[in-house]
Amino acid sequence: MEQGIYPLKFLPLFKQRVWGGNKIAKELGVDYSPLPSCGELWCLSGLREQETVVANGFLAEAVLEEVIEMYTDELLGEENYAEFGTNFPLLLKIIDANDNLSVQVHPDDDYAERNGLGNGKNEMWYVLQADKDAQLFNGWNKNMTKAEVINRVRENNLIEVLNCERVERGDLFYIPAGLVHSLGKGCMVAEVQQSSDTTYRLYDWGRVDENGKSRTLHMEESLQVLNLKGQKRSGKVHYHYHTDKTNNMLTTPFFTVNHIHCFQGLKKDYSALDSFVIYFCVGGGGFIETESGRIPMRAGEAMLIPAVCQATFIQPQPNMEILEIFIVTQIINNLIDSILKV
Repeated sequence: MEQGIYPLKFLPLFKQRVWGGNKIAKELGVDYSPLPSCGELWCLSGLREQETVVANGFLAEAVLEEVIEMYTDELLGEENYAEFGTNFPLLLKIIDANDNLSVQVHPDDDYAERNGLGNGKNEMWYVLQADKDAQLFNGWNKNMTKAEVINRVRENNLIEVLNCERVERGDLFYIPAGLVHSLGKGCMVAEVQQSSDTTYRLYDWGRVDENGKSRTLHMEESLQVLNLKGQKRSGKVHYHYHTDKTNNMLTTPFFTVNHIHCFQGLKKDYSALDSFVIYFCVGGGGFIETESGRIPMRAGEAMLIPAVCQATFIQPQPNMEILEIFIVTQIINNLIDSILKV
Protein backbone atom coordinates (compact mmCIF):
# COMPACT_ATOMS: atom_id res chain seq x y z
CA MET A 1 0.00 0.00 0.00
CA GLU A 2 1.37 3.39 -1.02
CA GLN A 3 2.18 5.70 1.85
CA GLY A 4 0.81 9.22 1.80
CA ILE A 5 2.80 12.20 0.56
CA TYR A 6 4.11 14.69 3.13
CA PRO A 7 6.08 17.99 3.18
CA LEU A 8 9.48 17.40 1.61
CA LYS A 9 12.88 18.89 2.43
CA PHE A 10 15.89 18.52 0.16
CA LEU A 11 19.64 18.11 0.32
CA PRO A 12 21.36 21.21 -1.09
CA LEU A 13 23.42 21.39 -4.25
CA PHE A 14 26.48 23.66 -4.09
CA LYS A 15 27.84 25.36 -7.20
CA GLN A 16 31.32 26.86 -7.24
CA ARG A 17 31.48 29.93 -9.49
CA VAL A 18 34.33 32.19 -10.52
CA TRP A 19 32.48 35.08 -8.82
CA GLY A 20 31.35 33.16 -5.70
CA GLY A 21 32.18 34.07 -2.08
CA ASN A 22 31.67 32.83 1.48
CA LYS A 23 28.41 34.50 2.59
CA ILE A 24 26.35 31.33 2.26
CA ALA A 25 28.41 29.98 5.16
CA LYS A 26 28.98 33.30 6.95
CA GLU A 27 25.44 34.69 6.79
CA LEU A 28 23.34 31.50 6.66
CA GLY A 29 25.57 29.03 8.49
CA VAL A 30 25.43 26.53 5.61
CA ASP A 31 28.49 24.29 5.27
CA TYR A 32 29.54 23.85 1.62
CA SER A 33 32.90 22.17 2.33
CA PRO A 34 35.07 20.89 0.73
CA LEU A 35 34.48 23.74 -1.75
CA PRO A 36 36.67 26.78 -0.97
CA SER A 37 33.83 29.13 -1.96
CA CYS A 38 30.25 28.88 -3.17
CA GLY A 39 28.46 31.01 -5.74
CA GLU A 40 25.10 29.23 -5.75
CA LEU A 41 23.16 27.11 -3.28
CA TRP A 42 20.42 25.21 -5.12
CA CYS A 43 17.68 24.60 -2.57
CA LEU A 44 15.08 22.97 -4.82
CA SER A 45 15.62 21.76 -8.37
CA GLY A 46 13.97 19.39 -10.80
CA LEU A 47 16.44 19.99 -13.63
CA ARG A 48 17.58 16.73 -15.20
CA GLU A 49 20.93 15.58 -13.79
CA GLN A 50 20.84 18.50 -11.36
CA GLU A 51 17.88 17.42 -9.24
CA THR A 52 17.79 17.94 -5.50
CA VAL A 53 17.33 14.79 -3.42
CA VAL A 54 14.68 14.38 -0.72
CA ALA A 55 16.23 14.63 2.75
CA ASN A 56 13.39 13.57 5.09
CA GLY A 57 10.95 10.71 5.65
CA PHE A 58 10.53 7.44 3.79
CA LEU A 59 11.13 9.17 0.43
CA ALA A 60 14.67 10.18 1.47
CA GLU A 61 17.21 9.79 -1.36
CA ALA A 62 14.51 9.97 -4.06
CA VAL A 63 14.89 12.71 -6.68
CA LEU A 64 12.04 15.10 -7.32
CA GLU A 65 10.96 13.56 -10.64
CA GLU A 66 10.56 10.15 -8.99
CA VAL A 67 8.33 11.64 -6.31
CA ILE A 68 6.17 13.40 -8.92
CA GLU A 69 5.81 10.12 -10.85
CA MET A 70 4.55 8.45 -7.67
CA TYR A 71 2.14 11.13 -6.45
CA THR A 72 1.31 13.16 -9.60
CA ASP A 73 -1.46 15.68 -8.88
CA GLU A 74 -1.44 14.94 -5.14
CA LEU A 75 1.93 16.67 -5.08
CA LEU A 76 1.60 19.32 -7.80
CA GLY A 77 -2.16 19.94 -8.01
CA GLU A 78 -4.43 18.87 -10.86
CA GLU A 79 -3.87 21.86 -13.17
CA ASN A 80 -0.12 22.01 -12.54
CA TYR A 81 0.31 18.30 -13.21
CA ALA A 82 -1.75 18.61 -16.40
CA GLU A 83 0.49 21.45 -17.58
CA PHE A 84 3.95 20.37 -16.39
CA GLY A 85 3.77 16.59 -15.96
CA THR A 86 6.84 15.29 -14.14
CA ASN A 87 8.92 18.37 -15.02
CA PHE A 88 8.94 20.44 -11.84
CA PRO A 89 8.42 24.03 -13.03
CA LEU A 90 10.53 26.05 -10.56
CA LEU A 91 14.14 26.34 -9.39
CA LEU A 92 15.14 28.00 -6.11
CA LYS A 93 18.64 29.29 -5.39
CA ILE A 94 20.66 31.48 -3.10
CA ILE A 95 23.34 33.43 -4.98
CA ASP A 96 26.42 35.01 -3.39
CA ALA A 97 28.13 37.51 -5.69
CA ASN A 98 31.65 38.17 -4.41
CA ASP A 99 32.26 39.77 -7.80
CA ASN A 100 30.00 41.03 -10.57
CA LEU A 101 28.10 38.34 -12.43
CA SER A 102 28.24 38.52 -16.19
CA VAL A 103 25.88 40.90 -17.98
CA GLN A 104 23.39 38.38 -19.30
CA VAL A 105 19.93 37.65 -20.64
CA HIS A 106 17.55 34.68 -20.63
CA PRO A 107 15.14 33.45 -23.35
CA ASP A 108 11.36 33.35 -23.02
CA ASP A 109 9.20 30.22 -23.34
CA ASP A 110 8.54 30.64 -27.06
CA TYR A 111 12.24 30.91 -27.97
CA ALA A 112 13.12 28.04 -25.62
CA GLU A 113 10.48 25.78 -27.16
CA ARG A 114 11.55 26.58 -30.73
CA ASN A 115 15.17 25.79 -29.89
CA GLY A 116 14.68 22.67 -27.79
CA LEU A 117 15.68 24.35 -24.51
CA GLY A 118 12.70 23.34 -22.38
CA ASN A 119 11.48 26.35 -20.42
CA GLY A 120 12.32 30.00 -20.75
CA LYS A 121 13.65 31.79 -17.70
CA ASN A 122 11.74 34.49 -15.86
CA GLU A 123 13.11 35.11 -12.38
CA MET A 124 13.06 37.31 -9.28
CA TRP A 125 15.71 38.36 -6.79
CA TYR A 126 15.07 39.03 -3.12
CA VAL A 127 18.08 40.69 -1.49
CA LEU A 128 19.20 38.85 1.66
CA GLN A 129 22.37 40.84 2.34
CA ALA A 130 24.15 43.70 0.63
CA ASP A 131 27.52 45.30 1.33
CA LYS A 132 27.74 49.07 1.51
CA ASP A 133 27.22 50.58 -1.97
CA ALA A 134 26.34 47.17 -3.45
CA GLN A 135 24.43 47.45 -6.71
CA LEU A 136 22.92 45.54 -9.58
CA PHE A 137 22.24 46.31 -13.23
CA ASN A 138 18.82 45.80 -14.81
CA GLY A 139 17.66 46.97 -18.21
CA TRP A 140 18.85 49.65 -20.63
CA ASN A 141 18.74 53.32 -19.69
CA LYS A 142 17.83 54.20 -23.31
CA ASN A 143 16.54 52.49 -26.41
CA MET A 144 19.23 50.36 -28.01
CA THR A 145 19.97 48.77 -31.37
CA LYS A 146 21.73 45.47 -31.97
CA ALA A 147 24.60 47.30 -33.65
CA GLU A 148 25.15 49.54 -30.62
CA VAL A 149 25.10 46.55 -28.27
CA ILE A 150 27.80 44.84 -30.35
CA ASN A 151 29.95 47.97 -30.54
CA ARG A 152 29.71 48.69 -26.82
CA VAL A 153 30.68 45.12 -25.90
CA ARG A 154 33.71 45.40 -28.20
CA GLU A 155 34.66 48.80 -26.76
CA ASN A 156 34.10 47.73 -23.12
CA ASN A 157 31.62 50.53 -22.38
CA LEU A 158 28.38 48.57 -22.23
CA ILE A 159 27.87 49.56 -18.57
CA GLU A 160 27.26 53.17 -19.59
CA VAL A 161 23.86 52.21 -21.04
CA LEU A 162 22.68 49.96 -18.20
CA ASN A 163 20.40 51.02 -15.36
CA CYS A 164 22.33 50.81 -12.08
CA GLU A 165 20.45 50.24 -8.81
CA ARG A 166 21.83 50.49 -5.27
CA VAL A 167 20.41 47.67 -3.18
CA GLU A 168 19.79 46.81 0.45
CA ARG A 169 18.28 43.92 2.36
CA GLY A 170 14.61 43.35 1.55
CA ASP A 171 14.74 44.79 -1.97
CA LEU A 172 12.85 42.84 -4.62
CA PHE A 173 13.55 42.78 -8.36
CA TYR A 174 11.68 41.00 -11.14
CA ILE A 175 13.85 39.94 -14.08
CA PRO A 176 11.63 38.94 -17.02
CA ALA A 177 13.01 36.99 -19.95
CA GLY A 178 14.72 39.32 -22.42
CA LEU A 179 15.84 41.87 -19.80
CA VAL A 180 19.58 42.52 -19.74
CA HIS A 181 20.86 42.27 -16.15
CA SER A 182 23.76 41.59 -13.83
CA LEU A 183 24.00 40.99 -10.09
CA GLY A 184 26.73 43.19 -8.66
CA LYS A 185 29.58 42.49 -6.27
CA GLY A 186 28.55 42.38 -2.62
CA CYS A 187 24.97 41.12 -3.14
CA MET A 188 23.46 37.92 -1.78
CA VAL A 189 19.99 37.13 -3.10
CA ALA A 190 17.31 34.47 -2.98
CA GLU A 191 16.29 33.62 -6.53
CA VAL A 192 12.97 32.15 -7.64
CA GLN A 193 12.90 31.22 -11.31
CA GLN A 194 11.44 28.98 -13.93
CA SER A 195 13.17 25.63 -14.12
CA SER A 196 15.87 26.48 -16.64
CA ASP A 197 19.64 26.81 -16.64
CA THR A 198 19.83 28.71 -19.95
CA THR A 199 21.86 31.91 -19.65
CA TYR A 200 23.30 33.93 -22.53
CA ARG A 201 26.39 35.81 -21.46
CA LEU A 202 26.66 39.18 -23.21
CA TYR A 203 29.60 40.78 -21.39
CA ASP A 204 31.92 39.44 -18.68
CA TRP A 205 33.95 42.43 -17.48
CA GLY A 206 37.14 41.17 -19.18
CA ARG A 207 37.34 38.42 -16.57
CA VAL A 208 39.31 35.17 -16.89
CA ASP A 209 38.70 31.88 -15.11
CA GLU A 210 41.06 29.90 -12.88
CA ASN A 211 42.87 28.67 -16.01
CA GLY A 212 43.44 32.19 -17.34
CA LYS A 213 40.84 31.85 -20.07
CA SER A 214 37.97 34.21 -20.83
CA ARG A 215 34.54 32.71 -20.45
CA THR A 216 32.50 32.17 -23.60
CA LEU A 217 30.16 34.96 -24.68
CA HIS A 218 26.87 34.25 -26.46
CA MET A 219 26.45 37.34 -28.61
CA GLU A 220 24.36 35.77 -31.38
CA GLU A 221 21.89 34.13 -28.99
CA SER A 222 21.73 37.22 -26.77
CA LEU A 223 20.78 39.46 -29.69
CA GLN A 224 17.96 37.07 -30.62
CA VAL A 225 16.28 37.32 -27.21
CA LEU A 226 17.23 40.79 -25.91
CA ASN A 227 14.57 43.40 -25.24
CA LEU A 228 16.20 46.54 -26.68
CA LYS A 229 13.76 49.06 -25.23
CA GLY A 230 14.98 51.45 -22.55
CA GLN A 231 13.40 51.43 -19.08
CA LYS A 232 12.23 54.70 -17.53
CA ARG A 233 11.05 53.11 -14.28
CA SER A 234 13.06 51.44 -11.56
CA GLY A 235 13.17 47.67 -11.79
CA LYS A 236 12.53 47.45 -8.07
CA VAL A 237 9.20 45.92 -7.02
CA HIS A 238 7.49 47.57 -4.05
CA TYR A 239 5.49 45.46 -1.62
CA HIS A 240 3.89 45.86 1.80
CA TYR A 241 5.69 44.50 4.85
CA HIS A 242 3.67 43.43 7.89
CA THR A 243 4.92 40.89 10.41
CA ASP A 244 2.87 37.78 11.15
CA LYS A 245 0.86 38.25 7.96
CA THR A 246 1.01 37.09 4.36
CA ASN A 247 2.21 39.93 2.12
CA ASN A 248 1.99 39.56 -1.64
CA MET A 249 5.32 40.42 -3.27
CA LEU A 250 4.93 39.35 -6.88
CA THR A 251 2.31 37.65 -9.04
CA THR A 252 3.31 36.54 -12.54
CA PRO A 253 2.08 33.87 -14.99
CA PHE A 254 5.08 31.79 -13.89
CA PHE A 255 4.91 31.98 -10.09
CA THR A 256 3.36 33.86 -7.19
CA VAL A 257 5.59 34.87 -4.29
CA ASN A 258 4.40 36.07 -0.87
CA HIS A 259 6.48 37.29 2.06
CA ILE A 260 5.89 36.00 5.59
CA HIS A 261 7.96 37.13 8.58
CA CYS A 262 6.70 35.35 11.69
CA PHE A 263 7.37 36.26 15.30
CA GLN A 264 4.21 34.51 16.47
CA GLY A 265 2.61 31.34 15.17
CA LEU A 266 0.70 31.65 11.88
CA LYS A 267 -1.95 29.29 10.49
CA LYS A 268 -2.19 28.90 6.72
CA ASP A 269 -5.26 27.52 4.92
CA TYR A 270 -4.65 26.09 1.44
CA SER A 271 -7.98 24.30 0.99
CA ALA A 272 -8.95 26.56 -1.95
CA LEU A 273 -5.56 26.34 -3.69
CA ASP A 274 -4.93 23.69 -6.36
CA SER A 275 -1.14 23.92 -6.23
CA PHE A 276 1.91 22.78 -4.35
CA VAL A 277 3.35 25.44 -2.03
CA ILE A 278 7.04 26.03 -1.40
CA TYR A 279 8.33 27.55 1.82
CA PHE A 280 11.71 29.11 1.07
CA CYS A 281 13.26 30.02 4.42
CA VAL A 282 15.46 33.11 4.00
CA GLY A 283 15.95 34.07 7.64
CA GLY A 284 15.67 32.64 11.15
CA GLY A 285 14.07 29.26 11.65
CA GLY A 286 11.47 27.19 13.46
CA PHE A 287 9.02 24.43 12.64
CA ILE A 288 6.34 23.72 10.05
CA GLU A 289 3.43 21.69 11.38
CA THR A 290 0.96 19.75 9.22
CA GLU A 291 -1.24 16.71 9.76
CA SER A 292 1.85 14.68 8.78
CA GLY A 293 3.91 15.97 11.70
CA ARG A 294 6.30 18.72 12.76
CA ILE A 295 9.37 19.45 10.62
CA PRO A 296 12.25 21.79 11.54
CA MET A 297 13.32 24.46 9.08
CA ARG A 298 16.15 26.98 8.94
CA ALA A 299 17.50 29.68 6.64
CA GLY A 300 18.76 28.33 3.34
CA GLU A 301 16.24 25.49 3.16
CA ALA A 302 13.18 24.92 0.98
CA MET A 303 10.17 22.79 1.86
CA LEU A 304 7.72 21.50 -0.74
CA ILE A 305 4.18 21.33 0.65
CA PRO A 306 2.01 18.90 -1.38
CA ALA A 307 -1.17 20.17 -3.01
CA VAL A 308 -3.24 17.74 -0.92
CA CYS A 309 -2.00 19.39 2.28
CA GLN A 310 -4.81 21.79 3.17
CA ALA A 311 -3.29 23.60 6.15
CA THR A 312 0.00 24.36 7.89
CA PHE A 313 1.08 26.08 11.07
CA ILE A 314 4.28 28.14 10.98
CA GLN A 315 5.98 28.10 14.38
CA PRO A 316 8.98 30.47 14.51
CA GLN A 317 11.83 30.10 17.01
CA PRO A 318 12.16 32.98 17.71
CA ASN A 319 11.41 34.33 14.21
CA MET A 320 11.24 32.89 10.73
CA GLU A 321 11.22 34.70 7.37
CA ILE A 322 9.70 32.74 4.50
CA LEU A 323 9.02 33.27 0.82
CA GLU A 324 5.74 31.44 0.12
CA ILE A 325 5.66 30.31 -3.52
CA PHE A 326 3.03 28.62 -5.65
CA ILE A 327 1.70 28.57 -9.21
CA VAL A 328 -1.73 29.58 -10.42
CA THR A 329 -1.80 28.00 -13.88
CA GLN A 330 -2.61 29.84 -17.10
CA ILE A 331 -5.94 28.02 -17.22
CA ILE A 332 -6.95 29.62 -13.92
CA ASN A 333 -5.48 32.99 -14.96
CA ASN A 334 -7.59 32.93 -18.12
CA LEU A 335 -10.68 32.10 -16.07
CA ILE A 336 -10.01 34.99 -13.69
CA ASP A 337 -9.47 37.35 -16.64
CA SER A 338 -12.77 36.30 -18.21
CA ILE A 339 -14.62 36.89 -14.94
CA LEU A 340 -13.06 40.33 -14.51
CA LYS A 341 -14.12 41.33 -18.03
CA VAL A 342 -17.81 40.55 -17.38
